[in-house]
Amino acid sequence: MKFVKWQWLTTSLMALAVAMPMHASAQEELNVYSARKAQLIAPLLEDFSKQTGIQVNLITSKADALLKRLESEGRRSPADVLITTDAGRLHRAKEAGVLQASISPELLKKVPASLQDKDGLWLGLTTRARVIVYAKDRVNPQDLSTYESLTDSKWKNKICIRSSGNIYNQSLVASMISHKGEEATAEWAKGLVANMARKPKGGDRDQVMAVAAGQCDLAVVNTYYLGQMLNGSDEAQQEAANQVAVFWPNQKDRGTHINVSGIAITKSAKNIESANKLIEFMLSKPAQEWYAKTNNEYPVMDGVEPSDTLKSWGEFHSDHLNLSKLGELNPQAVKIMDRANWR
Repeated sequence: MKFVKWQWLTTSLMALAVAMPMHASAQEELNVYSARKAQLIAPLLEDFSKQTGIQVNLITSKADALLKRLESEGRRSPADVLITTDAGRLHRAKEAGVLQASISPELLKKVPASLQDKDGLWLGLTTRARVIVYAKDRVNPQDLSTYESLTDSKWKNKICIRSSGNIYNQSLVASMISHKGEEATAEWAKGLVANMARKPKGGDRDQVMAVAAGQCDLAVVNTYYLGQMLNGSDEAQQEAANQVAVFWPNQKDRGTHINVSGIAITKSAKNIESANKLIEFMLSKPAQEWYAKTNNEYPVMDGVEPSDTLKSWGEFHSDHLNLSKLGELNPQAVKIMDRANWR
């Protein structure tokens, strides 16, 4: 089955919209906008095409750029499906009015309620945990416990973390607001900033590299980044990742904060039946296993084994907060981070 991949062009959004092949019948074609990099989604879509005969046209780009594109294209958008990361971003798409509640009830029932939109506009395909990683040679894990404990004075100048502009951190703070309230979260954010070893910069991999380099002792990162570093071809990243260990925060209370990579049907979708077939495929055991092994993300479906890397970190108790809250509380989270001088 022919697989068409469209790369993001920074000029002429409408030109691309016109370029999308719209002549095929609704049962034969599906247009996917994906914030996942091509290598993290294209092999699955190729298998989907082989199994169903449905041709997939893929556009990959940054998540925010795809959302702006969907807004700009409006009803003329050729997109049927949006795949992106973080419940906060999926909520933004919902609020922007570019999604529709056309995911079949049968598919929604397959995914835990906490991992989907409360109105059925998106659902999680995989999960990742935002954990504390620590330097094996400098930190006793018995000194760690919760996200809240990162404000303890013993971690002064020892914590690395990304900027407040990062959606993963915004969602972590939103989860804190949901559990602890705005006032307590504001105090926590100030305490965390006071313990930062440096001004926030770089991505999650950079935080792990900084711990390995001795610039800090702890970092807050998503598990799949660490898994990619351990299993990737970059020797420097492998070496750095091997110098840190995973700590699961809040195991004695609400659980470790998790988030999703998710999928939604766009407002402009013309191939809704095919879109639901793709979602069903993405929730199948083979697809869930592929994601678990290739991208080191946790399956959302029961009965699917995580990768050996994920198994090596042990089992953990995850926060069951409905992830819709992360998007709803995002504005408050950003304000709290700004007031805390979290750059």
